[in-house]
Amino acid sequence: MFMQSNGGLADADFFHGKDSILSGPAGGVVGAVKTAAGAGFAKIISFDMGGTSTDVAHFSGEYERAFETQVAGVRMRAPMMRIHTVAAGGGSILHFDGARFRVGPDSAGANPGPACYRRGGSLCVTDANVMVGKIQPAFFPKVFGPDATQSMDTEVVKEKFAALAAEIGRATGNKVTPLEVADGFLQIAVENMVNAIKQISVQRGYDVTEYTLNCFGAAAGQHACRVADALGMTSVFIHPFAGVLSAYGMGLAEQRLMLERAVEAVLDSALLHKLQKLFTELEADGREKMRRQGVAASKITLLHKLHLRYQGTDTALLVDFGSFDAVCRAFADAHRHQFGFITPEKALIVEAVLLEVVGYAHTMADHHIGTEQRSASSEPRARVEMYGAGQSSSAPLYDRRDLSPGCHIFGPAIIIEANSTTVIEPGWAARLTPRNDLLLNRVQPLPARVAIGTQADPVMLEVFNNLFMSIAEQMGFVLQNISYSVNIKERLDFSCAIFDADANLVANAPHIPVHLGSMGKSVQTIARSRKGRIKPGDVFMLNSPYNGGTHLPDVTVITPAFDDTDNLLFYVASRGHHAEIGGITPGSMPPGSSHIDEEGVLIDDFLLVEEGRLREAQTKALFLSGRYPSRNFHHNQGDLKAQIAANEKGVRELHKMVSHFGLQVVHAYMQHVQDNAEEMVRRVIDVLKEGQFEYQMDSGAKIKVAIRVDKETRSALIDFTGSSAQQPDNFNAPSAVCIAAVLYVFRTLVDDDIPLNGGCLKPLRVIIPKGSMLDPVYPAAVVAGNVETSQVITDALFGALGIMGASQGTMNNFTFGNENCQYYETICGGAGAGADYDGTSAVHTHMTNTRLTDPEVLECRFPVLLESFQIRRGSGGSGRHHGGDGVIRKLRFRQNMIAAILSNHRKVAPYGLAGGLPGRVGRNYVERRDGTLLELSATAQVEMQPGDRFVIETPGGGGYGKEQ
Repeated sequence: MFMQSNGGLADADFFHGKDSILSGPAGGVVGAVKTAAGAGFAKIISFDMGGTSTDVAHFSGEYERAFETQVAGVRMRAPMMRIHTVAAGGGSILHFDGARFRVGPDSAGANPGPACYRRGGSLCVTDANVMVGKIQPAFFPKVFGPDATQSMDTEVVKEKFAALAAEIGRATGNKVTPLEVADGFLQIAVENMVNAIKQISVQRGYDVTEYTLNCFGAAAGQHACRVADALGMTSVFIHPFAGVLSAYGMGLAEQRLMLERAVEAVLDSALLHKLQKLFTELEADGREKMRRQGVAASKITLLHKLHLRYQGTDTALLVDFGSFDAVCRAFADAHRHQFGFITPEKALIVEAVLLEVVGYAHTMADHHIGTEQRSASSEPRARVEMYGAGQSSSAPLYDRRDLSPGCHIFGPAIIIEANSTTVIEPGWAARLTPRNDLLLNRVQPLPARVAIGTQADPVMLEVFNNLFMSIAEQMGFVLQNISYSVNIKERLDFSCAIFDADANLVANAPHIPVHLGSMGKSVQTIARSRKGRIKPGDVFMLNSPYNGGTHLPDVTVITPAFDDTDNLLFYVASRGHHAEIGGITPGSMPPGSSHIDEEGVLIDDFLLVEEGRLREAQTKALFLSGRYPSRNFHHNQGDLKAQIAANEKGVRELHKMVSHFGLQVVHAYMQHVQDNAEEMVRRVIDVLKEGQFEYQMDSGAKIKVAIRVDKETRSALIDFTGSSAQQPDNFNAPSAVCIAAVLYVFRTLVDDDIPLNGGCLKPLRVIIPKGSMLDPVYPAAVVAGNVETSQVITDALFGALGIMGASQGTMNNFTFGNENCQYYETICGGAGAGADYDGTSAVHTHMTNTRLTDPEVLECRFPVLLESFQIRRGSGGSGRHHGGDGVIRKLRFRQNMIAAILSNHRKVAPYGLAGGLPGRVGRNYVERRDGTLLELSATAQVEMQPGDRFVIETPGGGGYGKEQ
């Protein structure tokens, strides 16, 4: 494994066969996948039933990305592996919360383990397999119980599932059998595995249906066919040592040495000759180092690579070294595959050369897989009852040692062996190869799914929750990958969501809360104004704060989805914070704006794509219009194209869902997930206490809120009457922002894994006085309302509910730039403490969820140096539980720039609760290169000279309870 850096993870390859894809294993060695390459597979996806999967890598002997940093001005790169964890192991605990089935994320582990282990454990995935007959205790070794001499306990499994079935019947009114309950939980576990595999494959542009599924881990074979079916894959590969494949791979792993030299030069034919000489020097060094490791010269292979990027970008891709034309073609292919587009007019920069020296201690041919002597027959050892897909069937049970190469076994069937169990589902067949590998193939086409009706089935409710969330997450992945700006690609200041045909929010990825709760109004604006005139292929754009927008830099791109007969089915939308959209200051976050025109280009219901054709000229004219047009349309254009692509990904995935489940079912469950969220919020209201709170801002404006609860209707009234009138500054928050804050707060009160959607708002009635600072009218300035006032609204709501001390209550919006470059970031601080927890230090809180740009990217792209970034110790409020500490961030400028800070809580301290003390206020100041100090207010703009340092000290969170 490789270490993680600040800011993120990158990818690593293990090179076990040409054109392969890997996602696997937990704490294991991926080297074992070499077996698949030896078996002649072209493409393979691997997963481990241990509960984790690693990022996808393309195995052509290359690192697609690597972590980069700079030391003493030299860029350094180290291979990384992204690990994605999914709660779907055999020990994942099964839950029923009164409405839904859930699998994990908590685990019973090995001790006490599942209930069948005879150690008093909870029901787990393993128990569900025992219940449905996919694990046969009679054929398991007797290693259970306190003295490890007993067989699995089937009786306790039956008793627990019977009790759970009765509980479900009482809660839902639906009579279910223990077998149905167990199979339902297995279906959810499979969906969890599938979504994990999609995250590390589909989201990076790979069509998994073209691949073979390689499963390993002792329990993986029990679910392999169902996982493959859910992914649309038709073949599965199971190694004879699948249960211990990671350990086997350890013994075959080759030694690898990577030697790099920085280059940083424009690629041309002359440079290639110089690079060849550089490779020759590296080869001598690499061979000598391998020789000292005991690797014979005949066992050494050399791979020559180049780290290439477009001039003006910071993302390098690895390509094979070769002729000038071959290198250019390889880079274009790699860039198109990774990002969806190319810009051939740009020069290519060679960042570094990479020589990979591979020392093969052993080869696959050297390792014959020994097997015991087999009988000629392939008769089953027994016939057992196995339940699945709503029916029981008699299935033959085979011992793998009895099988002869070439024999075929048709499902349903079970194959047992020393280290694992493989279940052959109906419609599948298994064949044993001469190397003792099991090849599973679907021999019958997947049957069309029978409509499951529109009643809210608990299992399918969780399945659709996961599917809708997964689609939104896949959209976000595309947007991040293809976007041009640091603001979206590095800071992740974007959000993606899907909406039903009535523009109600169905599900979103866990992106930016202030975006997601407010985006619905933007979609509703388009649906209303364009009703009857929307055509397939149309895409719309807006940022108007008076029609669902938040502030002008947040541009929302909306794509309607149609069926083959041009009926409107859904909407998908993505909102990205553009680092530049005009206004009176670079970065479009002016601290002193008083009119919306001073904040940039106002976009209200603009047709961005007309019937599949990008209106590029009209879009450019729009962004370059107005009193203060965009300074960098090139960046706007790149990010808009990324948003369009992200939306298209969502549309395609929704169409796949419809083709699989049927439109009626999808529409029904779009409503069911909202109804489920509504019910969860009503349950919160059942135990909610009324309250009111008034919170003052540094400007003197105040947010006042009263929360009243109606126990009979199980609803709540959130009344902002008494809040300040529309302000002459830019701290006015559009009503959509206020609604987003309410939605966010009540969603956080639900202690369950549900999507944030429109259903959460149904039990809530929100009163926002028209013309107040929470529902301003044109031409009110609003840039700080989205980022600052939203935080104050949120803390006021938590204060009224008496739940937690205030967070830092600001996003500390920092911008700098000139006509050539613009940059924007929000800076973390302290979180408030609660009744049973301390606040977290140095974290983004509540309405924002971005990250900071990695220092190496920041310093490479912009003329600044990050001199210091540290926790501001002692800034959190004390109490029985302490508030989190803020941070201190210092940036030194290397060029003349205009810098601006837009913040709050520089005068008014974040409150403590229940006797807890408030957090310390923040501070903004500039240290001039001559040593003089310039104190700044909460909102300020200043000209920076080379050598000047801008310092931001962020507030701490409020404490909770009197200190004892």
